[in-house]
Amino acid sequence: MKSLVRWQPMQEFTSLQKQMNRLFDSFFGKTTSLAPFEENLSAWEFGPLVDIYEDDQKLIFKVEVPGIDEKDIKVEVENNVLTVHGERKLEKDIKEENFRRMERHYGAFSRSFTLPNTADPDKIEANYTYGVLAIEIPKRAGAKPKQIKVNVPKALKAA
Repeated sequence: MKSLVRWQPMQEFTSLQKQMNRLFDSFFGKTTSLAPFEENLSAWEFGPLVDIYEDDQKLIFKVEVPGIDEKDIKVEVENNVLTVHGERKLEKDIKEENFRRMERHYGAFSRSFTLPNTADPDKIEANYTYGVLAIEIPKRAGAKPKQIKVNVPKALKAA
C-alpha cells in the first residue's frame, strides 16, 4: 500500500533555515534548541506534537497521538534516550482512492529525545488518556534542589 504524504513546500525552507541556524549557532558557540531534549526529525517525517516540561520532582512529556490504539504505541529508554514509536493506521473499511482530501498523517512514526543526567529512567511511567500519551520520568534524588538554611551567629543577632 502506498502512503500519501501532504506536500508542504514551506517546510523545505523551514528545514533549511533550521539547519543554517544550527550551523551558525555551533560556529559561534550558541545553543538555541531545547537542549538537552534534542532530536532529529526531518521535515518529511510524521511525528506527533510533544510538550516537554519539568518541575522539581520529574520530567513530563505529553505526546499527541489521537486515533492511535495504545497497542500501537511503544515507549523505550536506552542509553539515556527516550523513544516513542507508533503507527496510525488507515481505517480498514476506507480505501485510499476514495479520499477527496487527506490531511492527517498515517503510517509509522518515531520520536527520540536525549534525557538529561538528572532523569531516572528506571522509574518511568506512561499513561494514555484521551489521545494524549503522558510520560513521567522522576529525577534522581541527588538532582533535586535542596533548601539550605542560612545560619546567623548569635553575636550578630544581639546587635
